[in-house]
Amino acid sequence: MSRKFMTIGMISILLLTSACAAMAQDDPAALAAESAEYCNSTAKDGMTSPTVIQDKVAVACAVLEKEGSEAFVKFQGADSEFLYEGTYMWIHSLDDGTMLMHPMKYKLNGKNVISLKDKKGKRFFSTMNKAVKANGDGWVEYYWPKPGTNEIVRKISYVKGCTMPDGRNVVVGSGLYRYDDSTVESLNIQ
Repeated sequence: MSRKFMTIGMISILLLTSACAAMAQDDPAALAAESAEYCNSTAKDGMTSPTVIQDKVAVACAVLEKEGSEAFVKFQGADSEFLYEGTYMWIHSLDDGTMLMHPMKYKLNGKNVISLKDKKGKRFFSTMNKAVKANGDGWVEYYWPKPGTNEIVRKISYVKGCTMPDGRNVVVGSGLYRYDDSTVESLNIQ
C-alpha cells in the first residue's frame, strides 16, 4: 500500500514540477528577465562589428519571412541565437508602429511606439520606419537602456524591413552598444 502512495506522490511531484516550468515560460516578466540575463552573458570584451549586426538581422528576416509571428519565441529566452554579443533583436510593425516582440521590454508589446522619444527628444522608431521605407534598411542612433539595466547609453541600431507570410510588413532591429567610433563613422547613421 505504501508503495502505491509513493508512486502517486512521485507522479504528483513530477506533474507539479512540469506545470511550474510551463507557467514560468508563460510569464512575460520571467521570460524578459531570462532574456536579459542570457543576453548579458553573451557580451564579449571586444567591440561588436556592424557586419555581425547586419548578418544577424538578415538571418532574422529570413526566419520571419518563412515562419511569421510563430517565430517570435525564437527571439527570447536562454539560448536564443538572436540574443548575442550583449545585444538582441526586436520586431515592430512598419505599417502602424506597433511593437510586436521585444525580448526584454515586454510591456511595449502591442503598443504603438512611433512617437516614443529618447532622452534627447528623438522619435527613433519613427526614424527607423522612415529609413526602412526609403531604403529598405538603415542605421539609427538614439539613447536606450543597456540590456538588464536602467543605464541609458548611446545605441546605434541597424533596422531592416521584411514581410511575414501573413503580409505584415515589419522592421527587425538590433543595435550596437559596444563599438569603435572610427568604424561607426563610416555608417550612414540617421
